[in-house]
Amino acid sequence: MRIAQVSPLFEAVPPKLYGGTERVVYSLTEELVAMGHDVTLFASGDSITSATLAPMREQALRLDPSVKDWVATYYRMVELIYRRKDEFDVIHFHIDYFPLQLFSRQNVPYLTTIHGRLDLPEFVETYGTFADCPFVSISNSQRRPIPHLNWVRTVLHGMPANILTPQPVKQEYAAFLGRISPEKGADRAIAIASKAGMKLKIAAKVDNADKEYYDSKIKPLITGNPDVEFIGEINDKQKPDFLSGAHALLFPIDWPEPFGLVMIESMACGTPVIAFNCGSVPEVMDDGLSGFIVNNIDEAVKALGKVHTLDRAKVRATFDRRWTSRRMAEDYVDVYEELIDQQKPRLRAVNA
Repeated sequence: MRIAQVSPLFEAVPPKLYGGTERVVYSLTEELVAMGHDVTLFASGDSITSATLAPMREQALRLDPSVKDWVATYYRMVELIYRRKDEFDVIHFHIDYFPLQLFSRQNVPYLTTIHGRLDLPEFVETYGTFADCPFVSISNSQRRPIPHLNWVRTVLHGMPANILTPQPVKQEYAAFLGRISPEKGADRAIAIASKAGMKLKIAAKVDNADKEYYDSKIKPLITGNPDVEFIGEINDKQKPDFLSGAHALLFPIDWPEPFGLVMIESMACGTPVIAFNCGSVPEVMDDGLSGFIVNNIDEAVKALGKVHTLDRAKVRATFDRRWTSRRMAEDYVDVYEELIDQQKPRLRAVNA
């Protein structure tokens, strides 16, 4: 099958440090190539892939401060892909609503996986305008704000089985991994670890948009606190030791999380997850097996106190059963084939 994968341009594929969507695109692209498909990856030129790379700009937007209007780069990218659309059997977009206006008016099978939140009014209006376009959700809970879209499937994320693995290190702290923002709950993680009498290590990115929040809310909780260590962003090579050395990953979110990639990253290392019951969490977590689903800080403290009762080998086995990139790629191939089959009668009618 000739497949186009269209990545966001903010990070390289795979991302050098933090990066959710680009990491998923990388895992999917590499697995599709391994399955024998002819894949072209539209991404930034500093990406690394075994597919055919079609660079849309020299480097990721995050690394190029000269860009003043990133929307213009996406506008150009969609047009360039449109000019090549007949080279592919299916085109898979990961760039939100940008391709919908143009690609809803042509005949090559395409789909858009929505990777972000949908509970904002402008998203409801924009996606609702293109309700007949084929969409894939990354959890069933993600659909709730706009249930009437043409949801063709939910495909849960996956990642390569051998990138993150359990390491033979002693568990000495609780871990927080990802991004510093109000909805991710680093302040709640600090409170949970403090009440449990456990050291906390935070490996997280601070976006420019969240710097004021970090400076005013998080930094005061860290400064002079010997029980909290802020590491900053880490890469995939650093994650196995970081996660394996944790009693548990704390995921005290306070928003409709579409998926939460760090949960399965933790499971890959055999580390249980203690997650607040929001968004996709009940779909990702096997409560009592891969960790515990809780509703508040006090419940999280109790869960942290009994996390030692969980079998870390079974946590990893849960990852192998549910969260590999091969499973994700096979799910997407099913979607591609379904969309191609649906398009055949329309093409015959057009050509008749």
